[in-house]
Amino acid sequence: MHIPYIANLIFSISCDGIFTEQYEEQLRLVFASNTDDAIRQATEIGSNHAEQFVDRNGRMITWNFIAVKEINQTELEAGALIYSSIKEVEPIGII
Repeated sequence: MHIPYIANLIFSISCDGIFTEQYEEQLRLVFASNTDDAIRQATEIGSNHAEQFVDRNGRMITWNFIAVKEINQTELEAGALIYSSIKEVEPIGII
């Protein structure tokens, strides 16, 4: 039986070999028989999606796969929570 998992993958981004302090987080769906298999599949997906390309300014951009940050079993049904984020912002002061 294959169980659905949500995998959180982390990539670093560099430009012409210079570390940019930029990261990308991706949430990927994997189906696996257990957590260890889900981690293995997520790691393989991350490794396969690391890439290099030349941007419109002629610079070499590199996405480096860093790690599977988190993996969670999920329910795959209508209305299931896939992702939630709470952001705190400073209120605008009245002048």
